Amino acid sequence: MSEIDPKIDALVPDWMYLPDIAEKWGVEVTKVRNMVTDGPLLAVRRGENKVLMVPTAFVGPDGPVKGVVGTLTVLKDSGFSKEEALAWLFTDDPSLPGTPAQALNENRGTEVKRRAQAMAL
Repeated sequence: MSEIDPKIDALVPDWMYLPDIAEKWGVEVTKVRNMVTDGPLLAVRRGENKVLMVPTAFVGPDGPVKGVVGTLTVLKDSGFSKEEALAWLFTDDPSLPGTPAQALNENRGTEVKRRAQAMAL
């Protein structure tokens, strides 16, 4: 797995390490790693040590932020790479307003998913 493109990396304001997510959710780190492997959570390799990290915007108090899993599935099924999905989720959309990632965190996931599905058509 290669390191994330610096332009995409710059769009995402904050990142979390998998062990930190596991601690926050009160689960084993293997469970978080499995979520990354199986697809419900998107992680990329970053930094000098190429460590797997997840955008903080995807991490809720008890699990992934509501709407993130469904949106990531739609984007993946539409042929988006991880970097393309991150670029879309963290690029400002004046019609939302804000970024799709912000909208998901504000419980406006239906609108985000609708836009993702429209792009797939």
